[in-house]
Amino acid sequence: MEAQELSCCSIVSAGIDEDAATQAAAVFKALADPARVRIVNILATSARPVCVCELIPELGLSQGTVSFHIKKLMSAGLLEREQRGTWAFYTLQSDVLVRIAGIFTPEGGHA
Repeated sequence: MEAQELSCCSIVSAGIDEDAATQAAAVFKALADPARVRIVNILATSARPVCVCELIPELGLSQGTVSFHIKKLMSAGLLEREQRGTWAFYTLQSDVLVRIAGIFTPEGGHA
C-alpha cells in the first residue's frame, strides 16, 4: 500500500479575521489571571446576579482587588453591572461563553 504524500504548504484558511482575533485576544488577556477566571466561573454558574460583597470572601481578596479584577472583565465586555443602592451586582454577558467557544469551533461556531 502506497502512502499518500502530504503537502506541508497547504494552509487551511483561517476561521477568524484580524478584528475578531484582536477582540478575542482582549478577552483572553482579561482572563489571564486566576482570580478573573474564578469570577467568570462563579458568574457563569450562578442562577442570579452576584454582589461584589459575595465575591470578596469567596476569592479571599480585598474589596479593592476584586474591584480591580471586575473592572478588567468589564472593559473586555464580559460582564454586565446592575446597581442596587450602594451595591453593584454582576452577571456574565449572555453570549460570552458562546463567543469564547466560537473561537475554537469550525467557522466560528456556526453550523
